[in-house]
Amino acid sequence: MRITSGTNRRLRLFAVTQIAASFVLLAGAGMLLSTLLALQWAPTGFETHNVLALQVPVMSYGRTPDQVVAFYKEAMRRIRELPGVEHVAVGTLVPWRDAGFGPGFQFSVEGYVRANGEEDPRAGLRTISPGFFAALGVPIIAGRDFTEADGRDAERVVIVSQSVARRLLAKGGAGDPTVPESDALNRRLTWTDPIMKFIDVSSVPRRIVGIARDVDDQNVVPGPALNVYHPLDQEIGGGRIFVHVGTDPYGLVSPIKRIIRELSADQPVEKAATLEDVRAEVLAPNRLNALVFGGFAAVALMIAVGGVAGVLAFLVSARTREFGIRLAIGSAPRHLLTRVLGEGAAIAAAGIVAGGIGGFALARLASSYIQDVRIPGPLPIIGAATILVAAAILASLMPAARASRVDVIQALRSD
Repeated sequence: MRITSGTNRRLRLFAVTQIAASFVLLAGAGMLLSTLLALQWAPTGFETHNVLALQVPVMSYGRTPDQVVAFYKEAMRRIRELPGVEHVAVGTLVPWRDAGFGPGFQFSVEGYVRANGEEDPRAGLRTISPGFFAALGVPIIAGRDFTEADGRDAERVVIVSQSVARRLLAKGGAGDPTVPESDALNRRLTWTDPIMKFIDVSSVPRRIVGIARDVDDQNVVPGPALNVYHPLDQEIGGGRIFVHVGTDPYGLVSPIKRIIRELSADQPVEKAATLEDVRAEVLAPNRLNALVFGGFAAVALMIAVGGVAGVLAFLVSARTREFGIRLAIGSAPRHLLTRVLGEGAAIAAAGIVAGGIGGFALARLASSYIQDVRIPGPLPIIGAATILVAAAILASLMPAARASRVDVIQALRSD
């Protein structure tokens, strides 16, 4: 069987195109998988497995602020009496699930001098009950936690996150390592954001009584968390109950709901889940994207392997006479085997180069229309290239073995 050079080029181009498409899909799937693994393995900085979070929205209609606080306090008291409960607390947000609260509110602190043209720093406002940090397993780095003595008529106090304390001790925007974070204690913090008067938050100065390790409740991969915490008695808030248990957290959902309903029949209790499951729920779209993209990549890989094997098998059949002549003049069978395997690797390499160039161009084009388009890093690219080269060589084994076993007499008689 004769094959023209034009047909030869078209067949190789077809195989290269399949490899290129497979490379783009494999690299993309590898990027999604590596991103998902990085998100899942990222340390949270607080307890997630044994902490049950329940959304108990603030029902302020027909209630005074004191009645709202009394409701949460009585709920916590009764829940604390349940078997296996170690800590109970009220907070403003369920980490990750309630993300998206913007850049925070502007504040100032005595002793902090802004640079020329700098605005007041911003921080998230959180209202919590005493024991919130213990419930989440977050240490108090300096100072103290809130207590029942921090009531409505007591001195106004706050706890700040570690990143806020570092910001207050900043020189030129970076924390000064020569000054201890505890130096922020007992300074007066004042909310200066104009929006505070619309959300009924007092602008009176508040003394910093504690510094807690950062709790990044916005991002799965934690970063610096600029948060200011108010005691529940002094600022209306709440809406989320956190229960740290030593037993099965979900076994307490029904008793907790029953307690809430006994206190207020119309009080909704929603989305009871451990923080570990909340995190898994937030990561579900990433997991689905990786699964779907990986499925497409696997199908494309199988098609590409079949294409390489088919092209090489066809080329070997067409070059039977050539291989017979090479064997007749003394070429070793292993040389033919190596030659065909090399052609398979060359097709894979050409496809990888074409896929890399095409994928990069496509990403640049898409980035002009879609935000956050990312190019895979070195690890997914190297992994995809390795898989494709290995698959192409494996696909070449059968045609290569066939070429090395050509019958010389029959090959010389063929047309």
